[in-house]
Amino acid sequence: MRALVCKEFGPTENLVLEEVDAPAPGKGEILLDIKATGVNFPDVLTVQGKYQFKPELPFIPGAELAGVVTAVGEGVTSRKVGDRVIATTQIGAFAEQCVVNEHSSFEMGNSMSFEQAAGFAITYGTSYYALKQQANIQPGETLLVLGAAGGVGIATIQIAKAMGATVIAAASTEEKLDFACQAGADLRINYSTESLKDRVKELTGGKGVDVVYDPVGGEFSEQAFRAIAWDGRFLVIGFASGPISAMPLNLALLKGASLVGVFWGAWAARAPMESRQNFVELIEMIDSGKFSPLVTEVYALDDYKAAFASISERRARGKVILSNA
Repeated sequence: MRALVCKEFGPTENLVLEEVDAPAPGKGEILLDIKATGVNFPDVLTVQGKYQFKPELPFIPGAELAGVVTAVGEGVTSRKVGDRVIATTQIGAFAEQCVVNEHSSFEMGNSMSFEQAAGFAITYGTSYYALKQQANIQPGETLLVLGAAGGVGIATIQIAKAMGATVIAAASTEEKLDFACQAGADLRINYSTESLKDRVKELTGGKGVDVVYDPVGGEFSEQAFRAIAWDGRFLVIGFASGPISAMPLNLALLKGASLVGVFWGAWAARAPMESRQNFVELIEMIDSGKFSPLVTEVYALDDYKAAFASISERRARGKVILSNA
């Protein structure tokens, strides 16, 4: 089978597309013919050797995929050959086949294409866990989404609207804000031309936002925390801008606010049944028409350099997919 192989940590341009041996499922595992794979910013960090998880070299990167079960290992009870599934894995997804634990997969539902399904697990899993378990967001509350036009930003907007929240999208260009509003955001802030803190205050009548969703980090994190409401929740998702904000902790005290870390992968490993239930609820939302996962860029596996460039250069709007179709 063909696969993208990382032989040394560094830029994604150094990945090599080559023929490798196909894997075989072991006990409790399933073998998938991969139809499409989601490309995420943590994939870039993993290839660079900068992510929390550092695999041994050489390895095949890629952490989320959609495909068809072609073989099952000993003891597998929840999956059978022919099932159309979404799956997550630490590595191995940027290939034509992959082995995953049966409990790291779930059925696609009736409404998604393979391309939609491939970009679903990490972004929508992260966003729903953040809003449901970590923020306990309630109908009528106001949510500020930084980096609103990115993959997790769009997923968060869609889920938050389905949960009854009012959403303020924040991004760096009007084009990105147009896209976020098309996805369902109610209000918008261009933080390249406006003061994020002041504009949030204006849009909320001085109250501030109940929840901040921050996958960006950097200079805007502190501005967003200064615009949070009493008893607000600041969700730390990631640091796509590069710098990690040195947040003044007195802000949490003065506002009675919570600074909440969101590490979906670690939580899902510790609470697999709750994670699976989250996906059941998300699939129900999609099948009932509350939202449809957005895919904006689909590349063939051979065009992986262009796909990674879209992520690394922060040009992506919505989800970037590698397709084996």
